[in-house]
Amino acid sequence: MQPFTRPTLGQFAVATLAMAVVVLASNILVQFAINDWLTWGAFTYPVAYLVSDLVNRRFGPGVARRVAWFGFAVAIVASLALAPMRIALASGLAFIASQLLDIRVFDRLRRALWWRGPLIATVVAAVLDSIVFWGVAFAGEGGPWLSWAVGDLMVKRGVGVAMLLPFRLLMGRTTMPPSAAIAGSD
Repeated sequence: MQPFTRPTLGQFAVATLAMAVVVLASNILVQFAINDWLTWGAFTYPVAYLVSDLVNRRFGPGVARRVAWFGFAVAIVASLALAPMRIALASGLAFIASQLLDIRVFDRLRRALWWRGPLIATVVAAVLDSIVFWGVAFAGEGGPWLSWAVGDLMVKRGVGVAMLLPFRLLMGRTTMPPSAAIAGSD
C-alpha cells in the first residue's frame, strides 16, 4: 500500500471546517422535529462520516482523528453558544465516540472493496452515535425522544448509504491504494 500523503494546512482547515459545520448544523437541527419519530438533524449528521472517511482514505487514520478532534472542539464551542448545554454535551460525546469508531473500522476495511469501509464504518458508528446522543440528551425527559432516536437512526443509516455515491466521486482513483483500485473495479 502506498504511504499516505500529508495534508496541506489548507486541506486540513477545509476538512476541519467541514466537520465543524456538519456537527453544528446537526446540533441545531436535532431540536426541530419533523414528526413524532424524526428530527431534521438525522439528514445532516451522516455527512460527518463522509468527511471523516474521505480524510481517512486520503491522509490516513491519524489525520482523520486530528480532524475529528479539531472539528469536535470547534463544534462544541459553537454548539454551547447556540444549543442547550445538554444537547451540546450529548452531541460532543456521541460525536467523538462515533467518529473514532468510524475511523478505526474504516481503516481496518481500507483494503476491501471501495464501498465496504465507508458503508460498514458509517452504519456501526451511527448506531453508537444514536445510543450515546439520545441517551444523554433526552433520557429521563418526557416526549417522543425514543421514537426520535429510532427514526433518526434509520434515516442516518439511509443517508449513510446515500453518501457512498459522493464518497466514490470525491475519493478519486489517485487517492486509492493500488489494491483498493483493483478491488474496486469488480
